Amino acid sequence: MNIFRHRPFGLPALALLTIAAAGCSSADDGPSAAVPHPGAAVTKLCRHLDEVLPTKVDKLSRRDPEPASPLTAGWGGDPAIILRCGVDRPAKMSDPEADGVEVNGVGWLLEQRADKSFRFTTTLRKAYVEVTIPAGRTGDGMAPLVSLAPAIKKAIPEGIAD
Repeated sequence: MNIFRHRPFGLPALALLTIAAAGCSSADDGPSAAVPHPGAAVTKLCRHLDEVLPTKVDKLSRRDPEPASPLTAGWGGDPAIILRCGVDRPAKMSDPEADGVEVNGVGWLLEQRADKSFRFTTTLRKAYVEVTIPAGRTGDGMAPLVSLAPAIKKAIPEGIAD
């Protein structure tokens, strides 16, 4: 088991996330997301998560990406907040210097991407759940994770994902 440092939800993490960058508009009509292909046990957990996800995240209505799948979900439009359940373990989790946050009882690996969006992946859960917050939506800080934490705690048990 790899341990990485957790930074408590506070000013450094909030300051990092409140830096808003202008989002790029897309010619597509709606969001899209690659569908993960986990094993049967993780797929079952992810299907349960899909059933308990909130209809609104950070005041944005649910609008699932294409292709339709119970392993993906989205909120908002352009740009959308995207959730993918059953993703592979991120390589960054092996980095002892990786940044992590805990939001309402759910641990997350925090990664800022080249396009200034943020990718969060759950830690110490039986399935990896990834949430991407686009650069144009980072001004609300951790609000999307606060909205998603109850569903993740309910559907994805604590433990180590296979």
